Amino acid sequence: MIDIKLIRTQKDLTEKRLQSKVSTTSLDEIVALDIQHREALTALEGFKNRKNLIAKEVGNKKRQGLTAESEKTESHELSTVIAALEKEIALIEPLLYDLLARLPNLPFEDIPISCNPQDNVCIHEYKTQHDFPFPFKNHVELNELLHLFDFKRGAKISGSGWPVYKGLGARLEWALINFMIETHLNNGFEQWMVPLLVREQMMFGAGTLPKFSGQFYKLEDKEFPLYLVPTAEVALNALHLDEILEENELPKKYIAYTPCFRRESGAAGSNERGLIRTHQFNKVEMFAFTRPEESEAMFYTMMASAESILKGLDLHYRNMLLVTGDMSFAASKTIDIEVWLPGQNRYYEVSSVSNCTDFQARRSGIRFKRNEGSKTEFLHTLNGSGLATSRLMVALLENNQQADGSVLIPKVLQKYLNGLEVITPS
Repeated sequence: MIDIKLIRTQKDLTEKRLQSKVSTTSLDEIVALDIQHREALTALEGFKNRKNLIAKEVGNKKRQGLTAESEKTESHELSTVIAALEKEIALIEPLLYDLLARLPNLPFEDIPISCNPQDNVCIHEYKTQHDFPFPFKNHVELNELLHLFDFKRGAKISGSGWPVYKGLGARLEWALINFMIETHLNNGFEQWMVPLLVREQMMFGAGTLPKFSGQFYKLEDKEFPLYLVPTAEVALNALHLDEILEENELPKKYIAYTPCFRRESGAAGSNERGLIRTHQFNKVEMFAFTRPEESEAMFYTMMASAESILKGLDLHYRNMLLVTGDMSFAASKTIDIEVWLPGQNRYYEVSSVSNCTDFQARRSGIRFKRNEGSKTEFLHTLNGSGLATSRLMVALLENNQQADGSVLIPKVLQKYLNGLEVITPS
């Protein structure tokens, strides 16, 4: 959430920066409501002070044996005015809060301004696209030979977009998850296991609600109105909801593995088949809490940890700095890490690392103190996929395939598969 003080003091500049994310953004209604709210608060305070003075005057007159009818009449009138102002304020505050809650985070000033994802900037590439000396297959075609997934049975159980992993497919997926967790632990992250169902307040704190309510799964249970996590980011951010941390506790670097649940649209053509776009996928999430001045350095620490996984898997990837209009709602800066999928003839995101500054901390009430006598400050939060496995699995299969349809297992994964070096057609 954006600090209202920034809108009060730099309305035009703030609006312009927000419009670089969402072109239709206007702060006029917020400014008008804020003025009305502050004027009502000022008036309320004045009338309450006046009523307190009258109460003292009534008391003094009573002690002197005098009547105070005029004062009592004014006090009664003031009570009516005060009640009306309190009602007005009670109506304004949630409306103002809701409008503020729907504003995205401000992008950093050096982020390229555009609403077109094609303007995202490639800032780094690792290795080059694989050159096949034979006609290569996409992962769905490879699966017909290797039998790693069962898309038909997944659709029978839950509908399209819910794949079933089986045999070596399940083992390879678990090997990927273990390799990623081990990598992040070696890079100084602390592992957590978090609930897969969260309360609405936790979704709001992470910035996923109220704007994106139609994209998630919610239990139809009046007693337990919980959401399935779209990402572990929601739960990791909520770990310190309404807490005040000490400076010496920071930074905190967390990871958590969870399945993730999203109401993705179904297949959008032949290239979206299989594992490319699913309603449930596995992901190891990185999350950090830092002092404001440390968040930029932490951003690149998280990038390096995510990249080290792809380097270990020996996959070609590229880093894309997102333009303002392609960043997430809560982010001030985002770099996507994309792998090349030969069968789709395009790059797909497997990680997105974002600096959310104090945006989530304000929504979640997460602060810190620099020393004993200092005021509390909102800290900064950062998140990043480390990594999402479904498209990573596609990258492994398609880039490591051989002419006979077999797939070589990256060396870093072999220890999790009892030394298995190759998956062969059966």
